Amino acid sequence: MLQTKNLFARALCVAVTMGQVCATAMAAEADVPLDEVLTIGSRADIDNITGSAHLVDAAELDKFEYADIQRITRSIPGVSIQIEDGYGLRPNISIRGVATERSGRITLLEDNVLIAPAPYSAPSAYYFPTAGRMQAFEVVKGPAAITQGPYTIGGALNMVSTAIPTQAGGMVMLEYGQDSTARLLAQYGDTLDNGVGYLLEVQQWQSDGFQVIDKSDADSGLDVTDYMVKLAYAPADSRHSVELKLQKADQDSNQSYLGLTDVDFRANPDRRYSLSELDNIETAHEQAIFQYRFEISESLSLAATAYNNTHERDWFKTEGIDLDGSMTAQDYSGTSWSNVIGAVNTGSDLNGVSATQLNAILNGSVDTAFGSIQLRSNAREYYSRGLQTKLDWKLLVGDVSHEVEVGLRYHEDEEDRLQQNDTYQQINGKLVLNDLGELGNAGNRIQQAEAIALHVYDRIEFGQWTLTPGFRYESIDQSRTRFRDGAQRSFRDARENHTSVFLPGLGAIYRLNNNLSLVAGVHKGFTAPSNSPGVREEEAVNAEFGFRFKNDSTAFEIIGFQSDYSNLLGECTASSGADCEIGDAFNGDAATVRGVEVFGSKQFLLSDDLSLNTQVAYTYIDGQFDTSIADTDFFGDVDAGDPIPYIPEHQLQLSISLDAAKWQLSANLGRVDAVCTRASCGVFEKTDSATNLDFAAQYYVQDNLKLFSRIENVTDERDILGRQPYGARPNKDRTASVGVELRF
Repeated sequence: MLQTKNLFARALCVAVTMGQVCATAMAAEADVPLDEVLTIGSRADIDNITGSAHLVDAAELDKFEYADIQRITRSIPGVSIQIEDGYGLRPNISIRGVATERSGRITLLEDNVLIAPAPYSAPSAYYFPTAGRMQAFEVVKGPAAITQGPYTIGGALNMVSTAIPTQAGGMVMLEYGQDSTARLLAQYGDTLDNGVGYLLEVQQWQSDGFQVIDKSDADSGLDVTDYMVKLAYAPADSRHSVELKLQKADQDSNQSYLGLTDVDFRANPDRRYSLSELDNIETAHEQAIFQYRFEISESLSLAATAYNNTHERDWFKTEGIDLDGSMTAQDYSGTSWSNVIGAVNTGSDLNGVSATQLNAILNGSVDTAFGSIQLRSNAREYYSRGLQTKLDWKLLVGDVSHEVEVGLRYHEDEEDRLQQNDTYQQINGKLVLNDLGELGNAGNRIQQAEAIALHVYDRIEFGQWTLTPGFRYESIDQSRTRFRDGAQRSFRDARENHTSVFLPGLGAIYRLNNNLSLVAGVHKGFTAPSNSPGVREEEAVNAEFGFRFKNDSTAFEIIGFQSDYSNLLGECTASSGADCEIGDAFNGDAATVRGVEVFGSKQFLLSDDLSLNTQVAYTYIDGQFDTSIADTDFFGDVDAGDPIPYIPEHQLQLSISLDAAKWQLSANLGRVDAVCTRASCGVFEKTDSATNLDFAAQYYVQDNLKLFSRIENVTDERDILGRQPYGARPNKDRTASVGVELRF
C-alpha cells in the first residue's frame, strides 16, 4: 500500500499541475460552466432520466430552512430513515429497502465525490455533510445509479454544495429556537470578468439538545462548525475550466448509544440515564476537491476530479457492565447495555441478576462494584482519496443520437482504529473513574481498500424512444491487519479478500405523447463485502416499471420496483446493537424487496399573486427473507418470510404551501409505519408508527430581507422510532424557531 500511496500522491500532483497550466495557458472558443458536481441537474432533466430520480432544489429547501437531512429526505419516495439522534448528525438512510444502518448501503456523494469516511473499507457514515449548507439534494435509483457506485442496489444520494455566484453577492442567515438552538449561515462570492470566481462560506450550528440527563448538569447538545472555500477559473474565451474546493468541519456533540427501557420511555421519552453523562463524540473532517474540465469540441468533453477526504473521530461512550466480576479494563468481558435493557423489558434475569436489580442500575439508584462499568474511547482516523475521470461524447448516427459517458475512478481508503477501554463504577448515580485502560485494548487495527471502477453509459434517442444501456465494473482489494502492544503495533494477524464484479443495466423511456412517458429498467446491483473471510458480496437483480406525467401545473410519477437478492449482507457495527464482533459480516442468503413509489405535485393559481402548491410522496415496500437462517448474531433467528429490519411497509408525506408575493405558509405531514428492528420481530423488537406535522412561515420585508419561523412536530408526538444501538430512542419533541435572512 505504501508504494500505491506514493504513486497516488504523484498522480494527484500531476493532475493539479496539469489543470493549472491548461487553465492559464490555453485559450479557445466556448464558455463552459463546471457542472461535474451534478447527478440530475434540474427538475426538467428528470423527465429524461431512464430510472427513478428526484431533486430537492433550493426553492423547496427555502420553505422550511431545515438543517436535518432526515426531514429533507422524507419528501423523496423510496427513501427510509431510522431515527437515532433527532438532529440527523449521523443519519441512517435506506433507498428501496437496503439496510438503513449508518447509511452504509447507499452511495453517498457530495458534489459527485464519495463522501463516507472510508466508502469501501468502512462505509458507515460516521461523518455526514452539514445538510443546512447544501443548495440541493439529488437521489437516483434504477439503471441510472450504475454511474454512481459502488452501492447500486438502492441508489445514490448526492448533496450539492453552494455554487460560486455569477455576480458579486452573498447572504447571512440567523436562526434561533428552543433548547438554545442557534444557527448562522453566511456566504459571499463573485465571478470576475477575467473568469476568476470565488466563494467563502461558514456555518455555525449549536444546541443544548432536547434530552435531559439524570442527576447531571451536562446537556445533550451539539456544536458544529463548517467552513468552505471555492476558487474557480473559467475564462469566457477558453475551453478549459478549473475549480478548487476546500472544506473543513468540526463537531462536538454529547450523543450517546444508550437508549431507554420501554417503561422509562413511556414515562419520559426525553430522559437519558446518568450512565451516559460522559458520552461525547468529537470529529474533524477536511476535504479537498480539484476539478478540471476540457471542452475538446462541441461534441466531446473531458472532466477530471482529484479528491482527498480525511476524518478523525473519538466517540467516548458507555459500552456495558460487568455482571459476573470477570471484567478488567484490559480484558473487557462485560454485558452490553442492549442485553441489559432487553432483560429489563422482558422481566428476565441476566447472568444471575434480576430484572429489578438491572433496572435499579439503569436508574442510578444502586451503586455498582469497582471497575464494573466500561466506557470506550472509539478513536478512529480515516482517509478517502481518488482520481476520477469522465469522457462525454455526443454523436449522431443517421436519425439516432448518442450521448456516451465513460467514467474511470481509482480510489483508496483506510480506517485506522486505536481504541481504549476504561472502567468506572456508579456511586450515587454518578460515574467514578477506577482504571484507565491501555491504548489499543479495545481495538487496534487498520482496514484498507483499493478499488478501480469503470462505467460506460450510452443514452440513445430515436423517435419516441430513449434507451440507456450501460455497465459498471468494480475491482476491489480489501485487507485488515490487527496489532498488539498499543501504539507500538506489533503484528497480530491479517486477512484480505478480492472482489471483481460486472454490473450490466438497461433503462428505457417511451413517450406516448408530450406529457406522458413509460419508464422501465433492469440492472444488476451490488454492495461490496467486508474483508471477512467466507462472506459473499451482496448482489441483486433490480427491475422497475412505471410512468411519468407532466404539464405546466402537474407532475405525477408511479414506479413499481423489485430487488431480487441472491445474498443479503449483514455487517456488524457498534451502532447496529448486535452481539457480534465489530467488522465481521454475515450472509443473509436470498431475499426479495418489492414496492411502489408514488410522487406527485400540483399547482393551483388562486389569483395573479397567490398560488396553492401541493406535493405527495408515498412508498410501499415489502421486504422479506426468502430462506431460513438459524440464530445469527446479526439478523437473529430468521425464518423464510420474516421482514427485513427497519424498512416500513407504508410511508407517506403530504406537503402544501400557500405562496403570495411577500409571504408563504407551508406544512409537511408525514406518516410512517411501525417497523421490525430484528427479523424475529418480537414484542420489544418493534418501533411505533409515527405521524409528524411541521409548519413554516416566511415574510419578505423587502426583496432581499426575509423573516421566517418553523415549528417541528406541531402535535408533539412522542414515539419509539428506533431501538438501536441500546434501547428505545425518541423523535425530537415540539420545537419552534425563528430567523432572518439577508441577501446582498
